[in-house]
Amino acid sequence: MTNDQGPMTTPLLDTVESPRDLRGMSPEDLGRLAGEIRALITRTVGAHGGHLASNLGIVDLTLALHRAYDFARDHVVWDVGHQCYAHKILTGRREAFEGLRTAGGTSGFPNPAESPYDAFRTGHAGASVSTALGLALAEQAAGAGARTVAVIGDASLASGMALEAMNHAGDAGVDLLVVLNDNDMAISRTVGALARYLTRLRTTPAYGNLKRDVHEVLDRVPMGDLVSRSIHAFKDVLKEAVVPEHMFEGLGFCCYGPVDGHDMAELIEILEEVREARGPILLHVVTEKGRGFRPAAEKPEAWHSASPFKERNGQVLAETEPPGPATWTRAAVDDLLALAEADGRLVAVTAAMPEGSGLIRFGHRYPGRFVDVGICEQHAVGLAAGMAKGGRRPVVGIYSTFLQRAYDQLFQEVALQGLPVVFLVDRAGLVGADGPTHHGLYDVAYFRPLPGFTLAAPADAGELAGMLRLAAEAEGPWAIRYPRDRVPAKDLSDVPVAVGRAAVVRQGQAGAVLALGACVAPAVEAARRLAEDGVEVAVASARFVRPLDTDLLADLLDAHPWVLAVEDAAAAGGFGSAVLEAAEAMGLDTAKVHRAGVDDEIVEHDTRAAQLAGQGLDAAGLADRMRALAGGGP
Repeated sequence: MTNDQGPMTTPLLDTVESPRDLRGMSPEDLGRLAGEIRALITRTVGAHGGHLASNLGIVDLTLALHRAYDFARDHVVWDVGHQCYAHKILTGRREAFEGLRTAGGTSGFPNPAESPYDAFRTGHAGASVSTALGLALAEQAAGAGARTVAVIGDASLASGMALEAMNHAGDAGVDLLVVLNDNDMAISRTVGALARYLTRLRTTPAYGNLKRDVHEVLDRVPMGDLVSRSIHAFKDVLKEAVVPEHMFEGLGFCCYGPVDGHDMAELIEILEEVREARGPILLHVVTEKGRGFRPAAEKPEAWHSASPFKERNGQVLAETEPPGPATWTRAAVDDLLALAEADGRLVAVTAAMPEGSGLIRFGHRYPGRFVDVGICEQHAVGLAAGMAKGGRRPVVGIYSTFLQRAYDQLFQEVALQGLPVVFLVDRAGLVGADGPTHHGLYDVAYFRPLPGFTLAAPADAGELAGMLRLAAEAEGPWAIRYPRDRVPAKDLSDVPVAVGRAAVVRQGQAGAVLALGACVAPAVEAARRLAEDGVEVAVASARFVRPLDTDLLADLLDAHPWVLAVEDAAAAGGFGSAVLEAAEAMGLDTAKVHRAGVDDEIVEHDTRAAQLAGQGLDAAGLADRMRALAGGGP
């Protein structure tokens, strides 16, 4: 889908070849330039999808930062990175930006391989202050004099890693600017006590001006050599009496703001001021998510990660989504809601992803049994452990890529305690246009060693429902992984789900495929294509990685010349490795075992279908592998 408009005119943007061109522009011109950039972002996201609301909100701040700093020499680290579109447009990637998130176009996140203006390849929240502090310490040691800036949102600032870094930065005393982009939003409304604190600052506009005025007046008091230390002490007392302390001043930061993140003149003035200051500085900037595009401004959570859309003159044209199977995310929450109606112990937990995980629907149905902890995956898992110990049955919905951040808690608080916590591991496998920062490729490998865990992957809606029912009744921890995709239109097997049991969905003698989760459907289609050539291959849905169905594996290896283990996950340490280990432990012929998974490489952004094809995990690729194993091809 594309936008229903004619050619764009961008007279100011057409004059910008690099950020240096901003320095001769007036605040008024920069404001007009911001409008052109917002229009380009809206049109491009409409064509290809992407993060819209966050990018529209930060355009003015991005322009002001590039005007005040020289990031060809200085450093800027974007937390998460999904708000970097204006930064990319300004740093020589305008043409590539028009192919955003498509093969050959720019990625949706910072990437140093694209431009030296990108310091890190980022995609997870909370790391920017740590990495920026490291850069600042390195600059201090080198004596190069380059400035370092971290741009972090109010939701990300509440994450554990960010607070740890702020604590260290205040103690280190190094030159570092932390820009707090406060839009009262993560993907959804920011939650927590820190959010309420920032709201108080945000809604007290006199605070920032009062603080600056008091400091300026006191700094004009003639000090000289004759003024005693008591006068200094008096000034400190007066500051505290007139201006309430910002919580981060207690950590050693000099704090400025809140300032209007859409007032270009004010932004430029204060950034030029803090650029010359020394030590750790926090600049609190208030912005509006979705600014300039009314649908995104009115419902920023709905426009956080937008699918392609059509729009005309700022209005979204109605689209009718073609009928089809539900997404795995929706199907999982449908099943969870049905279970929760019968079991009042069930509670749902997420980490700032109520919409993406689908659990917002659970929250609407059972508000007293739903918890969003914010961008704090470690806390989410620890909290769930406590709930389980207290007799509740927590179901934790977190994307595979983000659950990596809570690995210690998966072991210490859940596995080690043997607690009945269920993990809905969403976005498992290759995720498409969001690319390498968001692929869920490693969950099979990181769950496999955890004692007591049951790890399942459904191939269809029936398997998903059966697994979730068993998980909710279990006395130990479970993880159920599923992709960012649609459930097959019909179930592939009618065999009831039983823990540790696979299901044969197609018979054949030429060889056998033992496929995991979302790979079962393409394996069945591949086998159907081979059958047209007279090659009959058996296909089984593994259903479980842990415990693995070793009985069926032994039968397959005994009855077939080869067994191909297939997974939509990293091949290293994954499902195929589990099959090999099991075959070896049973003394079976491991030479018969072959593996198909995601190679040990970075898979760049593209459509999920193209990524699967590139790894040979679609029906065509699997048919080629199976034909070769059966002796009918290369």
